[in-house]
Parts: sequence; structure tokens; C-alpha cells
Amino acid sequence: MIPLLSSFAVVALAEMGDKTQLIALTLGLRYRRPWTIMVGILIATLFNHALASAVGMWGAARFDPSVLGWVLGLSFIAFGVWTLVPDKAEAPAERSRWGPLLTTTVVFFLAEMGDKTQLATVALGARFASTVQVTAGTTLGMLLADGLAVFAGSHFAERVPMRLFRRVAAALFLAFGLVSIASAVGLL
Repeated sequence: MIPLLSSFAVVALAEMGDKTQLIALTLGLRYRRPWTIMVGILIATLFNHALASAVGMWGAARFDPSVLGWVLGLSFIAFGVWTLVPDKAEAPAERSRWGPLLTTTVVFFLAEMGDKTQLATVALGARFASTVQVTAGTTLGMLLADGLAVFAGSHFAERVPMRLFRRVAAALFLAFGLVSIASAVGLL
């Protein structure tokens, strides 16, 4: 249960103010079909994060645990710093001919490639060695954060400071990083 809950918390907070959350807001405002947008986000995130957590688990099985602990620790700390920098997303130039479901699925899958939440999912997969729980947690975290953007839109963004979410997410990444490094040097 720890991998599921940890993955959920890290990604839900890290996604606040992230470019894919801004894309979710844009698509929600453009198509005005929130449930269709959410299904597209679900499909894209499941595929993207299952791949990412499997890569993390694969790497964890092949690298020395102390080296992996340092790499994961430094990665989580870097994600924490990266989280403090707000993302900006550009709105799509014109309406897609694909419709809201396919557009959302493709845009989200591609936008997540190399994004901090995908890279965090790789690290979480390596840390917890559970592709299913990590994928479920990160996907639920993405759905929560992006669902807020899709359903609440600009109303939510005007009332809750994104800086607060970024700081909490950065603190979580820092904590995971320090725990990974402490484990690597034998303190835990």
C-alpha cells in the first residue's frame, strides 16, 4: 500500500501547475466535455506510466543497490528543485479533427514523455519495485490533479496558490531523495 499512496501523493502534488495540468485546463475549456477529456488522460497516463514504472523496476533489478540509491536520491532531489519552477503550456493552435478523446490521449501521452511526473514514475518504479502499484498511484494522482483543472478550470486556479502545491511536492521529492541516499549509505 505504501508504493500506491506514495506514488499518488508525489504525482498529485507534482502535477499541480505542471504543463500537462495546463493542457488539461486548455482541452477542458476547448471541448467542454470533461468526462471525455478525463478518459483520454486516463488512457494516456496508464500507458505512459506503466512503461515508466516498468523501466524503473527493470533498472532497479540490474544496478547495484547503493549506486541506485544515490541515483534515485539525487533524482528525487532534482525533481524537487524542478517542481519549484512553474511550467507554461501553449494552447493548441486549432481544433483537432481527431475529436476530444483521441486528441487528449495523444497530446497527454506525448506531453508526459520526459516530463517530471514521468521521470518521477521511473524513479518510483525503481524505489518500490511494483509496477502495478506505482502505475495505479501515479495515474490516480494525475487524474486528481488534472481533473481539478478539467472540472474546476480557472475558478480553482484563481483561488489556490500553485506555489503552495509546488512547495509541498518539492518537499516530498526532497524527503524521498534523502531517504534513498540514507539507505544507500546504510543509515536506514
